Amino acid sequence: MLPPLRFHALYKPRAWGPLPEHSQLARLGKHDFPAERIGESWELADLPDTIRDGQSHVRGGPFAGLSLRALRAAHRQDLLGIAGPAPDGGFPLLVKFLDAAENLSLQVHPDAAYVRTHPEAHLKTEAWVILAAKPGARVYRGLRMNTTREAFREAVANGRALEHLESYTVQRGDCVYLPSGLCHALGAGILAAEIQTPSDTTFRVWDWSRNDPNRPLHLEEAFACMKFGSAQSDGRPGLVTLASQEPTEAGGLVTRLLCRAAFFTIEWVETARDATEIFASTPTVPLYASGVPEVWMTLAGQAHWHTKSAVFSQGMGETVLRPAHCEEGAVTFDAGTVVLRAIAASAIDRAI
Repeated sequence: MLPPLRFHALYKPRAWGPLPEHSQLARLGKHDFPAERIGESWELADLPDTIRDGQSHVRGGPFAGLSLRALRAAHRQDLLGIAGPAPDGGFPLLVKFLDAAENLSLQVHPDAAYVRTHPEAHLKTEAWVILAAKPGARVYRGLRMNTTREAFREAVANGRALEHLESYTVQRGDCVYLPSGLCHALGAGILAAEIQTPSDTTFRVWDWSRNDPNRPLHLEEAFACMKFGSAQSDGRPGLVTLASQEPTEAGGLVTRLLCRAAFFTIEWVETARDATEIFASTPTVPLYASGVPEVWMTLAGQAHWHTKSAVFSQGMGETVLRPAHCEEGAVTFDAGTVVLRAIAASAIDRAI
């Protein structure tokens, strides 16, 4: 058995990140990052050694200082259970917060066919959950159904890529699903949580005419795996709003399903408005060996974890890994707490 685990965040400077005084990560509760344009906070990562600062380290508890990779090597069954690992045996999820002060590049990630013939690339399927969005903020997801490869290549060359993109205004609680091979970009003014397969392979298609030599395009690689027409969909909803999802209420908590993909499931969990009136104590979730790891990201309020070797509070902006074989105990929720719950898929889940 393993206790619930917290990790040190890995902060990533990005050209599209905000100036420190405008950081939405700070408003989320992050205050320990350097005075740079921090665009990403990697909450949980187990990437290969070739990726700089790509491995998380445990914060506090009996495994303090240990990397997620070392923990996985020593306690694989307790950590992963029946969850399908990454192709290299790594932890199956990479979890981040994204703070986009400017538009991210239009990009695409390798699909399974590309990865089979390019072993240096890694499949990347992901989902964004919108945590905050300025009025009119948009995401760019996919190409118009009648856009051909030839037409889009010409449009990119002539700076007219936007003419072929589908885009949507978004608000808090929206979930945008992005299967590998789909062209996409996160728009300016958005704070999002990103749940993805553990890959940092990104091919830039267009960078909003920034012409930054430190941010080259990867057009040949991108067009080799980019989807067009009906091939862009794998049958799952591309955009889900929180309000459209049927709530399930139990024990003073309300849960809404945002995404169920081959590699992960994402749920929005919050305390019921009248929970403190109905229950004598705060809403409580028992901890036990569930069989697959889960990642809990607190978006508001506090969750309080209690097991034999771990007693701590998880405040806004913090992330906790619940191992597949977690020590028995409980999590209690303050009124007004909101948690994003990402559940790693088992090998059976991936197959179906």
